[in-house]
Amino acid sequence: MEFLRPTTWTDALAAKAEHPSALPIRGGTDVMVELNFDVRRPDVLLDLGGVKELGEWSPSNGSIQLGAGVPYTRIITELGERLPGLALASRTVGSPQIRNRGTVGGNLGSASPAGDAHPPLLASNAVVVAESVRGRREIAIDDYFTGVKKNALAPDELIHSVLLPLATGPQQFSKVGTRNAMVIAVCAFGLALHPRERVVGTGIGSAAPTPVRAPEADAFLSGELPWETRGSLPETVGLEFGRLVAAAASPIDDVRGTAAYRRHALSVLARRTLGWAWHDYQTGAWS
Repeated sequence: MEFLRPTTWTDALAAKAEHPSALPIRGGTDVMVELNFDVRRPDVLLDLGGVKELGEWSPSNGSIQLGAGVPYTRIITELGERLPGLALASRTVGSPQIRNRGTVGGNLGSASPAGDAHPPLLASNAVVVAESVRGRREIAIDDYFTGVKKNALAPDELIHSVLLPLATGPQQFSKVGTRNAMVIAVCAFGLALHPRERVVGTGIGSAAPTPVRAPEADAFLSGELPWETRGSLPETVGLEFGRLVAAAASPIDDVRGTAAYRRHALSVLARRTLGWAWHDYQTGAWS
C-alpha cells in the first residue's frame, strides 16, 4: 500500500488526480475500522491530516463554511449556537476520543445511511463543496447521496468543505440506539424550523438506503405551524407529522432493529423533536 501525505490542498488535489482510486483519510474513524477488518485494502492511502485549511471554518454570506477536517468536538464547542442541529448530532458521535478525530467530511465521504451528521445536513439544506484539479463545484445535499455508501463525487474529487446556513430558528436532532453514543443509530431524525421562509426541514438517517428527507411531512408542517402567533400545537398536528415522517422511510430488518420498529421510532422522534423545537420557538430559547 502506497501512503501519500500532502501538506497543501493543491498537492492533495494533484495526488488525487494522479491516483483516482486513492482512499482519503483524515480522522480515520471509519477508514481504520475497515482496514483493520480487511473490508477495504486500497492501493493508495491519501492522508489529508497535514492539509491545514481543511481544519478551518469561517462565516460566508449568511452561512458557515465548515472545512471537511473540522472535528466534531470543535463543532460542539465553537458552532453550537450557529449550527445547533449539527452540534446536537455531533454530541452523539462515538466517544470523546472519536469526536476529537471524526469529521463531517469523513461522514460524507463514507456516505453511510446511518451517518449521524447527515440528518441535520439535510434539514438545514447544506451544500457539499467538492474540488479537483479541474475546478470546484457545489453539490446540494439532496443530490449528494446516490446509493448505499455511494456519493456524487467524481473519482478525482475531494470534499473541501460544507456550506451550512446559519440557523434562523430552532433545530433538533435525536436518534435511537442501545445507548446515547458509541453506537450505530437504529434510526435518527433531524428537524429544522426556518421561520423567515415559514418552512420546515427534515432529515432521516438509518431508515433507507440513503439519508433522506420527509418532503410530505415538511410541506404539511410548514402549513400547519402558527408562525405568527406562536400558539400551542394541537396533538393531531404532531401525530400526523410523525405519521408522514415514518411513511417517508424505507427501512429494512437487520440485527439492530426491524423495519416496523424503525418506522414507529421515527414517528416518535418526529413528534418529540417537534415539541422541543416548537417550545424553543415559542419561548425564544433557541436564539
